[in-house]
Amino acid sequence: MTRGGTTAVSVDAWGVALAADLGVPPDPAGVVVFAHGSGSSRHSGRNQAVARSLRRDGYATLLLDLLTEREEREDRVTGRLRFDIGLLAERVAGSVEWTSRAPVTRGLPIGLFGASTGAAAALVAAAGTYLVRAVVSRGGRPDLAGRALARVRAPTLLVVGSRDEEVLELNRAAAGHLPAMWRIEVVDGATHLFEEPGALDEVARLAGSWFHDFL
Repeated sequence: MTRGGTTAVSVDAWGVALAADLGVPPDPAGVVVFAHGSGSSRHSGRNQAVARSLRRDGYATLLLDLLTEREEREDRVTGRLRFDIGLLAERVAGSVEWTSRAPVTRGLPIGLFGASTGAAAALVAAAGTYLVRAVVSRGGRPDLAGRALARVRAPTLLVVGSRDEEVLELNRAAAGHLPAMWRIEVVDGATHLFEEPGALDEVARLAGSWFHDFL
């Protein structure tokens, strides 16, 4: 099924079928796998907007649900799985493996775009595979990646709103544990969800530039 320039696919993340939307522009320069934040999904309006921008820049995008439908129902009651960084990172890593083998994306350099807790999952996944070439975090919680930060080899961009003060400090502290190239970009006037006019456009611009440099 095609929807808004993307096609619904089922991603086999090491035996777990995850619903996803795959968008592939002509002659893509790379592919970006999205890891959404707690309580969100592949339908996140903010991630969808960034993905559209990246496709215009010439990158394929894969937005996926990190939980199955059954797990989503459970999580709506308990709220437990959305903070299980180990489980989410395993799903991201499995999706990266799937992307590296899928016919339309095979051989393309792979980047990760994580938001909120999804950024921690993306960094843990990146720490365990050579396939990830670059990581971008939007309003992320890299601190939740723990000791895995010291094993991240991919250049990492941390984008935080200037008014998201607590998360900004957590990002600054976590960045010191990254052995690879990293940069923190502070979007002036933006809060955690980047809902202010122009804030999300700036996130998309920064992400596109980072992937251009490292994918």
